Amino acid sequence: MSRQTESENKMAQLLVDALNLEDMEAEDINPEEQLFGDGLGLDSIDALEISLAISKEYGVQIKAEDEGTREAFATLRSLTAFVEKNK
Repeated sequence: MSRQTESENKMAQLLVDALNLEDMEAEDINPEEQLFGDGLGLDSIDALEISLAISKEYGVQIKAEDEGTREAFATLRSLTAFVEKNK
């Protein structure tokens, strides 16, 4: 498992809190594991919750129709990089 950076750990904690992942700690999320499908198994409703939490915490708007959104939501690492780049 790849190690989280400090920024990735903060994003992982945001995911755990926003999605009420009661059986998971932020440190348990592999930064290179897929967030959707076979990875963490998140779905489109989770994506909306994550987008709202990111908007509140970082002031970054993530729109479903924007090019690059799918890639941004691929992994914890890509999501963290997207937010860092756009805040």
